[in-house]
Amino acid sequence: MNPSMLFSLPDAQGQEFNAADHLPLVLYFYPKDSTPGCTTEAEEFNTLLPQFLQLGYTVVGISRDSAKSHQKFINKLNLQFNLLCDINETVCRQFDVIKEKNMYGKKVMGIERSTFILNHNGHIIHEWRKVRAAGHAQQVLNTLVQANA
Repeated sequence: MNPSMLFSLPDAQGQEFNAADHLPLVLYFYPKDSTPGCTTEAEEFNTLLPQFLQLGYTVVGISRDSAKSHQKFINKLNLQFNLLCDINETVCRQFDVIKEKNMYGKKVMGIERSTFILNHNGHIIHEWRKVRAAGHAQQVLNTLVQANA
């Protein structure tokens, strides 16, 4: 059995988000607010949010961006779910999503787009790594629908 992956991080309003209070949880890690792929992914999770909620799942996004950046991103897209600030990469490292990436010919460390489903006990029951943004939220929802069928 995998260990509990519970954590606590500040959200876009500066409030502490404690994962244990929001289980089960769809947790997606993304590289940067307001970039094309991250915008697509956030919009798709936002569109499908009522269906995730109907299945009993909270949706939350995590990146290394600041609360101010998250708030602008939330306002711009009218997001109805929380974005969490992992400026120190604590939770990113807990979930092993910090990877070496190639940006314009340079090697940099960044967030590998990844999604995890945590059950009522905070254990990972499904994960996706190296995600393509477009269509991913639907893929996660389909997995949950099948699991609850």
